[in-house]
Amino acid sequence: MQRAIKTLTIFGTRPEAIKLFPLLHTLGGDGRFASRVCVSAQHRAMLDQVLEIASIAPDHDLDVMKPDQSLDQLTATLLVELGRVMDAESPDWVIVQGDTATAMVGALSAYYRKIPVCHVEAGLRSGNIHHPWPEEVNRKIIGTIAALNCAPTETAAAALRRENVNPSRVYVTGNTVIDALHWITGRIERDPSLAAGLADIEARFKGKRIIGITTHRRENFGEGMENIASAIRRLAQRNDVALIFPVHLNPNVRKVMNNRLAGLDNVAMIEPLDYPHFAHLLRLSTLILTDSGGVQEEAPALGKPVLVMRSTTERPEGVEAGTAKLVGTEANAIVAEAERLLDDVVAYGEMARSHNPFGDGHAAQRIADLLAGAN
Repeated sequence: MQRAIKTLTIFGTRPEAIKLFPLLHTLGGDGRFASRVCVSAQHRAMLDQVLEIASIAPDHDLDVMKPDQSLDQLTATLLVELGRVMDAESPDWVIVQGDTATAMVGALSAYYRKIPVCHVEAGLRSGNIHHPWPEEVNRKIIGTIAALNCAPTETAAAALRRENVNPSRVYVTGNTVIDALHWITGRIERDPSLAAGLADIEARFKGKRIIGITTHRRENFGEGMENIASAIRRLAQRNDVALIFPVHLNPNVRKVMNNRLAGLDNVAMIEPLDYPHFAHLLRLSTLILTDSGGVQEEAPALGKPVLVMRSTTERPEGVEAGTAKLVGTEANAIVAEAERLLDDVVAYGEMARSHNPFGDGHAAQRIADLLAGAN
C-alpha cells in the first residue's frame, strides 16, 4: 500500500484561512494524504473565527504576533519557528497561499530544507514592488521557490511564465475563494442564524441601498485613508444609501475613521465581521468599495460591482471582465464612480452581470489532484 503524502499547510491570516480551508477539507477527506496544519496567527482573532466555522484544528499554533512588531521582527520569528515545525514534521509538501509574511517565510523555510512548495493563488502581480507593499515582493519570492504554482487564472499563469518559471510547474486551477464562498453561502442558507448578527443593521437601513466598505492596505495609510474617509462622508449625504463598514483593527485605519465618520446617521462602523457575516454583507450590498484583494474575487461571484480604492491591482482579470474598476484613493474619483453606479441603471447592470473570471468552485479538488500526481 502506497504511503500517504504528508502535507504541511501554513497560514496565519483570515484571508489565507478562507482560501485554504476548502483545500484542507479536501485533503482531510482524501486517503492519498496525511494533512497537517500550522498557523502563525498573524491575525489572531480574525483567524480564529474562520478556523471555528470551518472546523479546522491546527496541529501547530505559533501565535507570533506582538504589539508594534516590525516586519523584520515578524520575519525573523517566523523563520525560526516555522523551521522548528518543519524539522519536527518532515512533510513531503509545504502548502502556502497568497502573499503574506507567513506564506513567504514558509516557502523560504521549506526551501532551506529542500521540501517542495505548493503555492495556492500563484502568479498575482501588480508590477510595482511598493503596491501592494510588502505583498508584491512576498509573492515574487514564493514564485521563485515553488515547485507547484496553482494559478487562479490564465493571466496569473502567464505572469509566472514571463518570469521564466518553468511552465511544467504552472497550472490554472481557479481560485479557492470561490469554493469557500459557495460553501459558506450554502451553510447560511441551511442555517440563517450563522449570519443573524446583522439583523438590527438591516432593519435600521431598510429601504436603502447598501454600500459595503473594507479598507486596510498599508499603502493607503495616511493621506489615502483620509481621502477614503472623505469619500465616505460625501456618499453618506445621500438619503437613498447606507454604508456598512467593518472597520479593520489596525489603528492606522481606526483612528482616521473614528475621527471622520463618527455620528453619521447612515454609516454603520462596526467591528470586523466573521466569515459568515461578511459573506452576508456581500449579499446585502448593492456595491462594494474596497482596497482588499480577496473581495475583488468574492463580490463578483454574487453579482456585486467592486470599486477598488487602489492605483494598481494584481487581479486585472476583474477589471478586464468588467466586474471591478480601479478608482484610486482620490475622494472625487471614488464618489463619482460610486454615484455613477447608483444613478445609472445601465452602467450598474453591465458590471453586475459581467462574468466572474476567478473560478467555478472546484479549485481545491484540482490542487489535491495535482499534489497527488506530482508526488
